[in-house]
Amino acid sequence: MADNVTSLFRTGAHSPSMAALARESGEAGPVDFCIPCNPYFPSPRMMDELTNRLRDIITYYPSSADTITAELCNLLQLPPQCVAMGNGSTELITWIDHLLVRESLAIPVPTFGRWTDQPLETGKRVDMFPLQESNGFALDPAQYIQFIRSRGTRAAVICNPNNPDGGFLPKQTILAFCDALADLDLIVIDESFLEFADAENEPSIVEEAVMRPNVIVLRSLGKNFGLHGVRFGYMVANPGLAGRIRSMLPKWNLNAFAETVVFMLKDYGAEYMESLHMVRRDRLDMARQLSMLPGLTVYPSQGNFLFVRLPVGAEGTVVRDRLLTEHRILVRECGNKIGSSSRFVRLVVRPQEDVRRLVVGLEAVLYGTTRRSAAPVPELATGTGYSSGTAAVDRLVGSTNGQGYPGLAGAANGMVQQPQQLPQQPPQPQPLVAAANGMVGQPQPLTAAQTRGTTGMPGGLTAVAAQGQPQYAQQGFPPQPQAMPQPQPVPQQQPGGWPNTPGASNGAGWPAAGAPNRAG
Repeated sequence: MADNVTSLFRTGAHSPSMAALARESGEAGPVDFCIPCNPYFPSPRMMDELTNRLRDIITYYPSSADTITAELCNLLQLPPQCVAMGNGSTELITWIDHLLVRESLAIPVPTFGRWTDQPLETGKRVDMFPLQESNGFALDPAQYIQFIRSRGTRAAVICNPNNPDGGFLPKQTILAFCDALADLDLIVIDESFLEFADAENEPSIVEEAVMRPNVIVLRSLGKNFGLHGVRFGYMVANPGLAGRIRSMLPKWNLNAFAETVVFMLKDYGAEYMESLHMVRRDRLDMARQLSMLPGLTVYPSQGNFLFVRLPVGAEGTVVRDRLLTEHRILVRECGNKIGSSSRFVRLVVRPQEDVRRLVVGLEAVLYGTTRRSAAPVPELATGTGYSSGTAAVDRLVGSTNGQGYPGLAGAANGMVQQPQQLPQQPPQPQPLVAAANGMVGQPQPLTAAQTRGTTGMPGGLTAVAAQGQPQYAQQGFPPQPQAMPQPQPVPQQQPGGWPNTPGASNGAGWPAAGAPNRAG
């Protein structure tokens, strides 16, 4: 049974659905650290209302997409002619590619897979700008612009925050990026996870996008509301761009669940805002707990997930499979994301009791023991000789290990686990890090084929040579904040549905959202 479950991860580029896992295992679904949605919404009160209306929802046709979009725009205080709603962000990405991307598209990697896969499937050139592991996967917009100009790319995408690393750019930096590339055919700012960010009060550029000729903002409902299965998202742009996408969408591309939720939102705004603050609080606590594990590197994130580098000697697919089969915990191993490798996993922010279960599982799989008796893991400060097993990924992997939370590497340096006498007992699953000790000598330098900027990429794939530390050479690109944000107090709930404060709603009476990237 375990082999059947883990084999689901080797049949495609994305994680299997929870329904597929349940069918293969014959059990209830695992604790989900893979699918990045809000664990605190819908509230029990809202879920009870949805349950009571289930028969009507699944029996009758929904209203037209125009009717549902009009209600959403009334909530957002946006003109309907500037909005197009889709059956998930993948539907909108598909039509953006077909209608608005002519020959080439630039995207930083690693990122959400549909931004690389969709244009390749339609014969476009995808210019991939590798994010530097040595710089914590932070995007330098000035270098990205230079890359776009050197490649002659006609469309550019930024995911803010980025998936899977959670990297964030301030609003004014995003606007300066759009200004610098005003001559491109298209700029897409994918704000799929912006709802969970707290680095700025008003980080979205939705209001500015409707005034620009070539900018689309992609936003979410499914992830933010904890309703991935409903499949709904939307885009905002000037009336011309939005109208082109909207004209290609079917009349009933939105289902009755989507309609029901959209019309319910005005009654649950305060509960929704509280759920976001709970996710932000849990993100800080989860990062703190994970960063205490020896050899684990946790990267600062503004999404509802954390990007984690496993200790030297740990292989992500093995960690994923053992966590699932031995501990009923599902994580997102990132070896099939271009620009990443199997040494990285993405972990969705979840309540504290679930995080404690995750930490116990990681201690057992990585070290074979609990934290109090776990042997320290050596942390390498220079290049490693690991391979993801995927040539296209290895060519994009950086030549040095990145820096996560300060002090973790220093605490682990020089403390190598000593070999111990094996007990006389039946063989048990070996901890991954302990199994690697004594088998790895000095770190091996990466070959030319493993560094960025390598020629001979597969058809349609291109890379840029490493640029080192980011240099903000152009005006309008201030350095990004490096410290993790402090938790914000939960605001007083306001009567009358959705909050109407500028800090919570971008001045539009409704909080910022992000587009539901179904597969992560």
